[in-house]
Amino acid sequence: MPGVEPHLICLDIDGTTITHAGELRPAVHRAVGDVVAAGHHVVIATGRSVVATMPILERLGLSSGWAVCSNGAVTIALDPAAPGGWSADDEDIVTFDPAPVLTRLRAVVPDALVAVEELGVGHRLSAPYPEDELQGQQTVQSWDELMARRTTRVTFRMPEATSEEFAEVVERAGLHGVSYAIGFTSWLDINPEGVSKGSALEIVRRRLHVEPGHTVAVGDQRNDLEMLRWAARGVAMGNAPEEVKAVADEVTGHVDDDGLADVLRPLARA
Repeated sequence: MPGVEPHLICLDIDGTTITHAGELRPAVHRAVGDVVAAGHHVVIATGRSVVATMPILERLGLSSGWAVCSNGAVTIALDPAAPGGWSADDEDIVTFDPAPVLTRLRAVVPDALVAVEELGVGHRLSAPYPEDELQGQQTVQSWDELMARRTTRVTFRMPEATSEEFAEVVERAGLHGVSYAIGFTSWLDINPEGVSKGSALEIVRRRLHVEPGHTVAVGDQRNDLEMLRWAARGVAMGNAPEEVKAVADEVTGHVDDDGLADVLRPLARA
């Protein structure tokens, strides 16, 4: 659209764009469409795998541009003509050897639930996860098999643990040489060292030739911290933990109250 200075608008999914119940609220849906129509770049940046991200992009009507998945380890180009609607060059996929991390986790919690991501397929698991927590193909394997191949992300889960118990286990595991973030439940995402949503989005920004001052990021969890710091305007959701709100430039409303729509509407009118 003539006269519009394109912004790069980076949106987390769970707890930001959709509610924790999985609802894409109509006001948010409209607001996303409006900022795209106004000439801005909307990039989803999520901890979800590609398999779990694509259905959300379809619901939002986003079929071109970029998306950042697996907390920054995977950046995909959206292309309706490509198999599955996306493609990724080798340089946009960052992997690591999961063996050292899995060895430490197994020593601390031998019966832990572990999922090793398989790009574009699903996950290889130490044991079945709770229903509906993972998307795509799920294959239970031995620990040796889980450690055998490089991956973009490892997920560690203790469904029955309190957040305090889970944090203590993570501390005892002494994870080094990787990046990780504890989610809002007893859930830990482990990624290659130095990889984050922020690091991936900076590469996308340069490809799109968007000025650094025209970057906006909205998120609600600890895996959004780097993204919120990176953006010229980092916005925390009202449902975010205090440590996330503390690094943001501003705080919007709760996800259940269309907080994201409140951020997007002025950008659509700009």
